[in-house]
Amino acid sequence: MRIIIYGAGAVGGYYGARLAQAGEEVVFFARGRQLAALRSGGLRVESIAGDVALERVAATDDPASLGQADAVLVTTKTWQVEAAGRVLRPLVGGGTVVVPLQNGVEAATQLERSLPAAAVAGGLTRILCELVEPGRIRHTGIDPVIVMGERDGRRTGRCDRLAEALERAPGVSVVVSGDIEAELWHKLLLMAPVSGVCSVARMPLGAVRATPPARELLRRAMEETAAVAAARGILLPDGVIADALAFFDGLPPDSIPSMHRDIAGGRPSELEQLSGAVVRLGRECGVATPVHQFMHAALLPSEHAARGEGTGR
Repeated sequence: MRIIIYGAGAVGGYYGARLAQAGEEVVFFARGRQLAALRSGGLRVESIAGDVALERVAATDDPASLGQADAVLVTTKTWQVEAAGRVLRPLVGGGTVVVPLQNGVEAATQLERSLPAAAVAGGLTRILCELVEPGRIRHTGIDPVIVMGERDGRRTGRCDRLAEALERAPGVSVVVSGDIEAELWHKLLLMAPVSGVCSVARMPLGAVRATPPARELLRRAMEETAAVAAARGILLPDGVIADALAFFDGLPPDSIPSMHRDIAGGRPSELEQLSGAVVRLGRECGVATPVHQFMHAALLPSEHAARGEGTGR
């Protein structure tokens, strides 16, 4: 398959490297130092699932040079998705499937503002990795999995073909879901609370889960997310919160959510797409979300500063 990785950071770099390792035709869309590194030195992945070093990869910052793809994995930050959709339009043909792998629950809807709705599937990934330096990615936790599916629940050949390519890639698992919206909300229940609590505490996961008041804040934030999902007609599994806490207990203690890493580094983050989304979507359906409101409000000055907005100077 001809697969375009739109956003060659940690997540895109990992999956693109694995697909290229399996012999798929992979092109990375990247910019700046990452593009320069990919062109000059290839791509290295250090992984608990086995390392991979690609001396040469195809990479560009010119969308016009890409042509139409069989599949596009959108792996930008969540707040970059809407702009990505406008760039991707020439890459999408009649059989192209576009799969966003962001945190949050709104990426597919954002892509549909610029792309044909029929081309956009739903998707998510579970992986713990970081961009150590341009051209070098470190995967430190969670067995990497991509979950995707048509938004109306149909089983289509295009998702199955992409799934087959992903299944051939070492260090990757894939699930084609008949209810991708529920899968997205399940991940939001994980990511929004842990990202918010770790960011407010300014500590990695191990310190949060070992501190009873912080652990309780994490649990209450998950309860709020589940309540918003239920009000919006999303059915989450029984025992989802207990399972989520057990999942967090199994991660390395130095695990740091990407939102916390961005906020600590003074960079724009996914605050609005995580706790901000829980607050906004809860308000729409009349569900109170005081924990997420607190975390959103506490982190908003840092977010504004990172974006050069409202610093009070």
